[in-house]
Amino acid sequence: MTKEQGERLEEILNLQEKIVSLWLDYWKDYSHFGTGQFWVIILILIVPLVTIYFKIDRTKVFLIGFYGFNIHTWFTYSDAIAMRTGYVYYPFQAIPIMPVNFALDASLVPVTFMLVYQWCINNNKNVFLYGILTSAFFSFLFKPVMAAWKLIQLDNGMNYFYLFLNYLAILVMAITITKVFIYLKHHPRNK
Repeated sequence: MTKEQGERLEEILNLQEKIVSLWLDYWKDYSHFGTGQFWVIILILIVPLVTIYFKIDRTKVFLIGFYGFNIHTWFTYSDAIAMRTGYVYYPFQAIPIMPVNFALDASLVPVTFMLVYQWCINNNKNVFLYGILTSAFFSFLFKPVMAAWKLIQLDNGMNYFYLFLNYLAILVMAITITKVFIYLKHHPRNK
């Protein structure tokens, strides 16, 4: 590493440390345990996890869990990119040092898609069609309600239709990756 590169990296790390400190201070002032928004976010985190514990089809738990983990992973990546580039903000956080809205990324969104996926495979329904409907629900109903409650803010030209396209891209990736792994399970290579 050159001296110039090392200095630049140190500058970035110092700024990053300051940003984390600013987020913690912001959380203490505006998003703490004493705010109603904090408790709404906690409910968004806990209720889906309790629901999936009781509702998941345990005979297909790994398949449904793998699909949900795909949704979680891709949604977290896209949310982190949107936040880092200034397209999406979450003014209230349950965990202030997380670069994303943990309640949405790790609970509500993946659990909802998992339950839809489970219903589709158990009732021989089109996963993609119902995934599109779920994406539309989140993009055009749920996110506007979150915006009205000041739990999300869109900026730099981001809008609900772009969020919908993002959900569709995540849906396609999650379905495709899950189908590839199902195929690999049923078509092992010869030894």
